[in-house]
Amino acid sequence: MIHVFSTACIILLSFVWIIPLMWSISIAFRPANDVYKGLFDISGITFENFVNAWNEAPFGSYYIATIIIVVGILCVQLVTSVLAAYAFARLEFLGKNVLFVLFIVQLMIPADVLIAPNYEIISDFGLIDTKIAVMLPYFASAFSIFLLRQTFKQVPIEFDESAKMEGASMWNILTKIYIPMAKPTLTALTLTVGSFHWNNYLWPLIVTNSEENRPLTVGLSVFSASSESGANWATVTAGMLFVILPLLIAFIIFQRQFINSFMHAGLK
Repeated sequence: MIHVFSTACIILLSFVWIIPLMWSISIAFRPANDVYKGLFDISGITFENFVNAWNEAPFGSYYIATIIIVVGILCVQLVTSVLAAYAFARLEFLGKNVLFVLFIVQLMIPADVLIAPNYEIISDFGLIDTKIAVMLPYFASAFSIFLLRQTFKQVPIEFDESAKMEGASMWNILTKIYIPMAKPTLTALTLTVGSFHWNNYLWPLIVTNSEENRPLTVGLSVFSASSESGANWATVTAGMLFVILPLLIAFIIFQRQFINSFMHAGLK
């Protein structure tokens, strides 16, 4: 009975998520005067809304900015997280446990609370309206460090001892033993961090003003509010698909790796 109820809830929640998405996709392929027709009315399909959206807003610039921001955050955050996680998992140093507790406490702090101090720091460095301003607060992640630290602690210590007896340096141990064994966790982190920052909106909205530094989410918001006569929802939903389509395609292509990585990493 519990299994049937759980399955019914999952199906219901799936419809709650997928029906608005299907409606938006349907609107994007309709003429502007047909946006309020039924969900399954597919008469008069047109690609004009996509052409209009691309011509009316610099989506090419938004794509470039978004890719630079996401790749930049991923590269730096994975490096800092791996190094910090290895230190917490295997090295001994003064204040190690206290410092790790502080990292855990940071996970309990809502991200919105840090917006004001982060903005003040970025402003003091003169980085407002730059891509680095969007990236800088995310170069380190307490969650990534915690998850990788737990993964590294599961590696038998005997591997370290055997490698040291063979003359391996600490760097060789990290790169040849720990990182390969943490591949599922690293893949899961890459997927979650990448998708989060592809969709991140509030912080980029606060620190960017120019077109060349706006990511897709902020650009879409500006685009939808730019019409003096009100938003053309057919064109706006076409622009929305420009934002979500890369993630949908990536998930469809890599869904098996996506699910397997989360299962191996122990993420729900």
